Amino acid sequence: MLFRRTVLASFAALALAPLAASAAELPDLGGKSVVVVTENAYPPLQFVDPKSGKAIGWEYDAMNEVAKRLNFKVEYQNTSWDAMIQAVSDGQYNIGMTGITIKEDRKQKVDFSDPYMRSQQFMLVRGDETRFADANSFGEFKDGLVGAQPGTTPFYTAVYEVLDGNEQNPRIKLFETFGATVQALKAGDVDVVLTDGTAGKGYVDASNGALKLIGEPLGTEDFGFIFPKGSDLVAPVNAAIAALKADGTLDGLNKKWFLDYKMGE
Repeated sequence: MLFRRTVLASFAALALAPLAASAAELPDLGGKSVVVVTENAYPPLQFVDPKSGKAIGWEYDAMNEVAKRLNFKVEYQNTSWDAMIQAVSDGQYNIGMTGITIKEDRKQKVDFSDPYMRSQQFMLVRGDETRFADANSFGEFKDGLVGAQPGTTPFYTAVYEVLDGNEQNPRIKLFETFGATVQALKAGDVDVVLTDGTAGKGYVDASNGALKLIGEPLGTEDFGFIFPKGSDLVAPVNAAIAALKADGTLDGLNKKWFLDYKMGE
């Protein structure tokens, strides 16, 4: 319940942000094609449905609605997280989406949309974990290992808020994808994975008790779509995000994916 209250409070905070556009004011992009890249490894934001094999999630629904209101055609492509920001920066794709935290250092390479979601990080552990219960006790548990993707917010949070500030700390085991860190956790190869609550809840719901979230939130982060520097898509997408907030569409997606949807059912 702590997680659910935190997520809903975060959504409410974003809902109070200034709403600068209505549907009537949105520009018409004339049916142009826009290539959107994602990773499909971040449920419930975007992932491959194990039943249908189709790529689905909150971000797909939101982007499809943005495209509809701005009148552009979406072509979805996939790449790995570690390649995504540079690839968008290089102009290989028009937009990137994969729960990307808005950070000042990333703004040197790409432009961000306005935030469409606010999330907080939690510790994801095995369901039977009793050796530690929060960041402090994990830090003192000298044999504990963290699984993380290099260069991500969870990686830096693990280094600077949970461990000792040493990015080469041998207690951090690196993986190419977030999904791989979760698999390592399940297999017992690592003891904790740091994740924002959105992805964590998706994995917990699909785990049948094999995973759980513990401890207090470790930080707040805002998610945004990314664009090549100077992209003329930023302003229209920002206007669409504002409209989706104003008319309750994002609230509906939050309910669909974070409250109603059950992974694996």
